[in-house]
Amino acid sequence: MADWLERFVQDGTIGESQLEEARSMAANLGITPEDALVRLGYISGADLGRAQSEEFGYEFVELEGLQIPNSVIELVTESMARENIVIPTGVEDDAVIIAMHNPNNIEILDKLRFVLNREIKVVMAPLESIQGAINRHYGQSETESVDSMISEFTETQIDFTAVEAAQALAGDEDDSAPIIRLANLIITEAVQMRASDIHIEPFEDRVRIRYRIDGVLMERDSPPKRLLGALVSRFKIMARMDIAEKRRPQDGRIKTRAGNKEFDLRVSILPTNHGQAVVMRILDRDNIKIGIRNLGFGEDNYRTFQNIIRRPNGIFLVTGPTGSGKTTTLYSALGELNRPDRKIITAEDPVEYYLPGINQVEVRHNIGLDFARIIKAMLRQAPNVILVGEIRDTETGEMAIQASLTGHLVFSTLHTNDAPSSITRLIDMGVQPFLVACSLMAVLAQRLVRVICPKCREPYQPTPEEVDFFNISPTELEDGQWARGKGCNNCQHTGYKGRRAVFELMTMNTTLREMAFNSEPGQNIRRQARLLGMRTLVEDAKDKAFDGMTTLAEVMKLSKGGH
Repeated sequence: MADWLERFVQDGTIGESQLEEARSMAANLGITPEDALVRLGYISGADLGRAQSEEFGYEFVELEGLQIPNSVIELVTESMARENIVIPTGVEDDAVIIAMHNPNNIEILDKLRFVLNREIKVVMAPLESIQGAINRHYGQSETESVDSMISEFTETQIDFTAVEAAQALAGDEDDSAPIIRLANLIITEAVQMRASDIHIEPFEDRVRIRYRIDGVLMERDSPPKRLLGALVSRFKIMARMDIAEKRRPQDGRIKTRAGNKEFDLRVSILPTNHGQAVVMRILDRDNIKIGIRNLGFGEDNYRTFQNIIRRPNGIFLVTGPTGSGKTTTLYSALGELNRPDRKIITAEDPVEYYLPGINQVEVRHNIGLDFARIIKAMLRQAPNVILVGEIRDTETGEMAIQASLTGHLVFSTLHTNDAPSSITRLIDMGVQPFLVACSLMAVLAQRLVRVICPKCREPYQPTPEEVDFFNISPTELEDGQWARGKGCNNCQHTGYKGRRAVFELMTMNTTLREMAFNSEPGQNIRRQARLLGMRTLVEDAKDKAFDGMTTLAEVMKLSKGGH
């Protein structure tokens, strides 16, 4: 299907393992290996487009800065352009020139021929360039953004009293109401910018809107304070919350569609001094279909991880702070084990992603349905694999361990800074040391580091301070593919686009079990695990910087405890 991609391996642009990783990711996400290579940051969209045009014999066009006449744009409707990701660029001998990123899609070509009733001449351009050109020429993203709508509200001085806000929110069908447009636009823009969550925070004289992109908060324009009530009410209606309740925290869920994809948003409302604050966590189902191979494991850790999750019983812990990718790792493991011959049950608080073929149970504290009670009940359901969302107390810890000792494979999470600390955390929590020693198979600590933007990456030599700090040898300095991002429109001038996980995998053996049994301090366990070959989070991140995936600045943040 995509054997021509071998050319990138032959010319040294990517390695064979990177191509395999892209193919594996493509199979998991239902995308092409070409798109997977771009998503992983191994090849830029422009380089891929040029290579494809050369391979398939099509002309390559640079759409950045190209102004297409309105008479040409009008030949293809906006809905058709957006749905099929194509754009007309000109007319030649009565044939319409259409820019596509995948000229082998015969179905789209036939549809265009039928609708236009004209011959089609195909030229090639990168996917992102076509989407940018569509936004420029059909006028959606470039002319109407959250910032431009907020400016409009500020200039018009619309007075959103409670009555007018209620009228604007009365019907979901009236998408032209200004507040509804602004609410929809905030969500769409955040999704387009790859944000993981949206924060709407009220202060004395303004409302602050921020998106968290690759773990870093980025501020948008502040809407006037008078819009707060209407905006919060709109999000409450979308999440099926009580709009009259303004004194208590509320949680809800929004199902929405942005850019031809379904998204779930987990909504949290918190009353503050100056009004209700809203945080919406964007849950993209593609994130959990990534597959174990594409999580970011080195070869040794990958093989060990595969062996661990295939054991018949025992407990496997994933640790790290909130937002470090623990859910993605565990769901990827469950996805690998999700076969007709295995029964899998999860206890989660809350259920973030719905997984087909897996029995998921949500914790409901208001009716006394907590982790320990769910584990007790799920054992009567004869499962093979159990996922416990988080071990928070002695009872949950002991129940999870008992389940692992009675022949079940148990996955769970803990909040600790590194892998060895989880042993001492469980014992400090009140779990008996002998239970920890005999049931724990392995602990995986993880964090996320930002990946260098493929469009503006440039070679880079570590500074003398970095060489000293990370103890980089002259050979490593010479052989490393050290790089950084200059900053461009593609990455909002940050130099980074996307994140990958870094890992610290500690597998238990006789010595470590004995140390756990004797309740030895965490630093002793850590020292012993290092002697047995455990690579730390910082060492794994340094390897990724050596390979040119991330920067030493990101590794530095990790080594100083930044997340």
